[in-house]
Amino acid sequence: MKKTILILMFAIMYNISFGQNKVDAEKLVNEGIAYHDKGDYDGAIFRYDKALILDKDNFLALTEKAFSLLMSKKNEESIKCCEKAIETHPEEEGLKMVYVTYGNALDGLNKTDRSIEVYDEGLKQFPDFYLLHFNKGITLWSVKKYNDALLCFQMSAKLNPKHASSHNAIARVSKINDTRIPALLAYCRFFSLDSESDRAKQNLESVRSIMKANVEKNGNKSINISINSNMLGDVSANGKQKENNFSVTDMILSMETAMDFDEKNNNKTEVEQFIRKFNTVCSSLKESKKDNHGFFWDYYVPYFIEMKDKKLVEAFSYVAFASSADPDVSKWLESNKEEVERFFEWSNSFKFATN
Repeated sequence: MKKTILILMFAIMYNISFGQNKVDAEKLVNEGIAYHDKGDYDGAIFRYDKALILDKDNFLALTEKAFSLLMSKKNEESIKCCEKAIETHPEEEGLKMVYVTYGNALDGLNKTDRSIEVYDEGLKQFPDFYLLHFNKGITLWSVKKYNDALLCFQMSAKLNPKHASSHNAIARVSKINDTRIPALLAYCRFFSLDSESDRAKQNLESVRSIMKANVEKNGNKSINISINSNMLGDVSANGKQKENNFSVTDMILSMETAMDFDEKNNNKTEVEQFIRKFNTVCSSLKESKKDNHGFFWDYYVPYFIEMKDKKLVEAFSYVAFASSADPDVSKWLESNKEEVERFFEWSNSFKFATN
């Protein structure tokens, strides 16, 4: 009887001790996260290690340690943490971020093929996690597999339409592929989510280039329009439009850009010129929508058609130019706060296609 009581007391004390260890470990993990957020990765890792002494397979400690190691560029150690987390917690929902860290660490070691394999392993378990698609796309982009990367970024944008980096990536890959209108649409969607960062400044320069539409003025009267080679061959052998064919809108943008040099537009500001041309682009998209298909037509075009229909192009345009340091832009945004708010309320509630 005494032996039975002793065994029961030992079991109770063990459970109390184990429970206390978990509580103390969680406190250390939270402290580690705070250190990580301050950029003190070594301080964070020290606390995660203490937490793992108390609770050797603590999932959060393993995942956060792996991330801090990644940020410290200790990729080999990060990989080991990720592998242990996957091994000891195979059903944990939080593994979706572990696979992201794992893939990033492999990418940091230039193990591109294995990195992609890891992202695919993660996607088998978490097919709807946008960051796995996005980071796989980044790895594919790094080895210049642009079309494969673009498909990943498109899926990421579908799964999370408010992920600015997905639109940024779609725009930049489209620019590399020299597909002008798709790049413009993705850049403009990006501006509705991020219009004042360093990326926004870089992207605004790209949009300025796109809006020139290969139109140049030579002398007093001569205007040259260079046709975008990607507009050619947009009809398949059976006479049907190819996927993501924007040749009509591309040509219309060029024609409208030639009007920049018309006397009636000479005194317009850069934003006013953009508003005029972008309204024309949106009108062209609306007229051509029923005859076209593809991701850009199905995902982005309805957004910009509705923007024009709701007379929000002006507000959007000033938001898009917010990073330009133009005092007239700042003045307009300050004087038209209600219109800007109306634009963001509409934009934030817009339902993008998910299939």
